[in-house]
Amino acid sequence: MLSNKATVFISIAIIILSFLVSAYYFPSLPERIAIHWDINGNPNGYMDKAAGVLLLPALMGLLALLFFAIPKIDPKKRNIEKFRPYFNGLVVLLLVFLLAVHIETILWSAGLQVSPALLLPIGIGVLFFYIGLMLPHAEQNWFVGIRTPWTLTSESVWKKTHKIGGTLFKIAGIISILGVLSPYYSIYFVIVPVIAAAAYCVVYSYYEFAREKRRPKYVTRSS
Repeated sequence: MLSNKATVFISIAIIILSFLVSAYYFPSLPERIAIHWDINGNPNGYMDKAAGVLLLPALMGLLALLFFAIPKIDPKKRNIEKFRPYFNGLVVLLLVFLLAVHIETILWSAGLQVSPALLLPIGIGVLFFYIGLMLPHAEQNWFVGIRTPWTLTSESVWKKTHKIGGTLFKIAGIISILGVLSPYYSIYFVIVPVIAAAAYCVVYSYYEFAREKRRPKYVTRSS
């Protein structure tokens, strides 16, 4: 798993690479580039190329700063350190995904038109699957994980919810990847499973909290 220093180094390298890709292709791009596509894979949203080629690299930089700050500002920062290698992996994986989206966007406008319906289900599916791997290891914190009033109140409810949430998000990831088999409906392969998984986890955490509270000598635990 990635160390903190390796995560920072790799993240900076990915962000620099995104800017280099923008600079390399900038002269050959049209004045307006596609940044959004409909479910048929046809572009339906455009942006001035100067803004378009900088949008995602800038977003990646902001997200990296946010993720680097979270372990320092979270009141339960010591809990984040307990699963920091998984947290670091999520940071790098998210940036790699955004880099892939950035490259795909630029290549589309440069003439190499690969449908987002092929890239996005795979990329998002891998992200969901990795989140499923991370969730059972996550400890109580205010930024990462399934944060409901009930998981944040009870440590045992947090652990139970994240254990089942890990399984559900891995299933959602696999279903999302299968969306490449039906490009027209791929958006539903991505959205429906993750909404279902998240909704189930919210309801499950409430149910577990209510059941725990009914037990004799109920005590709320926190880290």
